[in-house]
Amino acid sequence: MSLKLENVSKSFVGKQAVENVSLCLDKPGVYGLLGTNGAGKTTTIRMLLGIIKKDSGEITWKGKAVDRKSVNFGYLPEERGVYPKTKILDQLMYFAELKGMKKQEAEQAIEQWAKKLKVEEYLTLPAEKLSKGNQQKIQFMTAVIHNPELVVLDEPFSGLDPVNTEILKNIIIDLVKNGKYVIMSAHQMATIEEFCSDILILNKGKTVLQGNLKEIKETYPANRVEVGVEEDISQYIEELELTVENETNHNYVIKITEEQKAHNLLNRLVTEGKKVNKFEIKKPTLNDIFIEKVGE
Repeated sequence: MSLKLENVSKSFVGKQAVENVSLCLDKPGVYGLLGTNGAGKTTTIRMLLGIIKKDSGEITWKGKAVDRKSVNFGYLPEERGVYPKTKILDQLMYFAELKGMKKQEAEQAIEQWAKKLKVEEYLTLPAEKLSKGNQQKIQFMTAVIHNPELVVLDEPFSGLDPVNTEILKNIIIDLVKNGKYVIMSAHQMATIEEFCSDILILNKGKTVLQGNLKEIKETYPANRVEVGVEEDISQYIEELELTVENETNHNYVIKITEEQKAHNLLNRLVTEGKKVNKFEIKKPTLNDIFIEKVGE
């Protein structure tokens, strides 16, 4: 079972929105689709789900051409779509029936998902009475209520507080454990880094970076060191001509151009008898890599 896009392109009124994009999901997991606003992410998502037609290339699921009848998918779009005046339960039943669920089956699924997402108390209310975060959780329910094989999440954590973010993160982890294929598009690079083993970065409709995130990061030299101590060490940092990126309670994140400079700092601190509680040389974050690739 796999999802494949091969050299897929799409243009609108002569403007190239997506050009020769390829990707492959060959096992359950979370795949990161990244790019700046207008890079072609949403167009790519809508093509792979059969919502809009591609101009060229191939899109297959389980070896067969994708269309909206052949793919059991769930889609959480970036543009939210709950009906403000309609009761939540009625909306969920409506979307479940659109996906072919029978009434009793839908009722059981709604009960289970409402409990998981902690929204049972809101089911009898109109959507406009809910906070933005709880509306987001309701819309997530509409994307997964019918137990889809492929789930596409466009900015899934938008509007969620830390508690609800954690609830949704755990649910996404469970989806993968249950054999689901998940494509996630988000602007929070730390979230993508936490979930995704493979990524694709688009810029102006073209692929600028693609592959296994861990392997990608290994090709980059270390660019910072984190040092945790119990007193001010700024004089030693200045003597070695290093730059502090951030400092909180004597926990320093320091920029480096080569690893040896980090070791020089550690040796100096040890020689001076300073207690070092933490010393970690770090590769660039996904955020660093993203800015390098599309920052212009």
